[in-house]
Amino acid sequence: MENTKELRTWLDDMKLNHPLVIAGPCSAETEEQVLKIAHELKDSDVSYFRAGIWKPRTRPGMFEGVGEIGLHWLKKVKEETGMKTCTEVANAAHVKLALEHDVDLLWIGARSTVSPFIMQEIADALAGTDKIVLVKNPVNPDLALWLGGIERLYTAGIKNLGAIHRGFSTYEKSKYRNTPEWQLAIEFQNKFPDLPLINDPSHITGKRDMIFDVCQTALDLNFDGLMIETHYDPENAWSDAAQQVTPDALKQIMQDLKVKKETETAVSYREPLENLRAQINVVDDQLIDLLGKRMQVADKIGQLKKDQNVAVLQSRRWNEILGNMVMEGSSKGLSEEFVLKMFKAIHQESIVHQEKIING
Repeated sequence: MENTKELRTWLDDMKLNHPLVIAGPCSAETEEQVLKIAHELKDSDVSYFRAGIWKPRTRPGMFEGVGEIGLHWLKKVKEETGMKTCTEVANAAHVKLALEHDVDLLWIGARSTVSPFIMQEIADALAGTDKIVLVKNPVNPDLALWLGGIERLYTAGIKNLGAIHRGFSTYEKSKYRNTPEWQLAIEFQNKFPDLPLINDPSHITGKRDMIFDVCQTALDLNFDGLMIETHYDPENAWSDAAQQVTPDALKQIMQDLKVKKETETAVSYREPLENLRAQINVVDDQLIDLLGKRMQVADKIGQLKKDQNVAVLQSRRWNEILGNMVMEGSSKGLSEEFVLKMFKAIHQESIVHQEKIING
């Protein structure tokens, strides 16, 4: 699959003056619930109403979706509100039912994308369809696996494609439910700049009060749209209650978001500049996170030195680090002066951390 402007055709044909918005409940629960949310979203920026019909759960016994009956509710949404509909499919049987009930957009979840066998099964079931098919990133941060899943669909003759960035699982503690790993999304865009990329802040954050900030970062990075889970009574939702917002909150988010405006005289400068600045912001956040982790290790070293009555400063070790980092920095285009200044500052902060441990 090669990047071409045709990859954007389905999105460009919508002629939206705002980012594409996909919204609706994490799970379809009842017909009344689905229709109530849909009517509250009718006069908003939402183009596609989403609802999970089948819910892949980590453990048995949890709510796994209402199943086929929910597809009838989605048809009623389309009839009563005029909004197009979408849902997740995880196997060929789901695809068959979704197509029979004329669901407009299908997405493939992170747990499915991780398996090439499942992706091929879904691709075969969707072969030749003109429906829009979006692929969420796999659970693990593997760009090749993500692109491979999309390529399987493309090879099956599916032309209306896009991707959903929903973050990645990690064993480390994080303020996110799934860490965004923005750099990987940026690399995705660099490889396929015309393939529509949608951000899913609900699954990235896991918390409704963090959704706005993630949405803004995504738009700053030139994402094409947002998928936001929306429920009229989030606290009592049957699944993912903490990350869903009310329809009114969603409308406010869309009003408050700053979307870059293009002008004919400035677009060639401002848009690339804002994108590059957004990329710098992402890398800077990663630097702070890494420095924080480095100091956590320094704290552990300080505790070990305290326990063993060892001096904080180890000159031989420090000189080895400086020498190695100067050479490594040179290979990355960094001057020796800059590397020395930076690592001397880092080393000083490490000493401060260790002295606090030892003297504490």
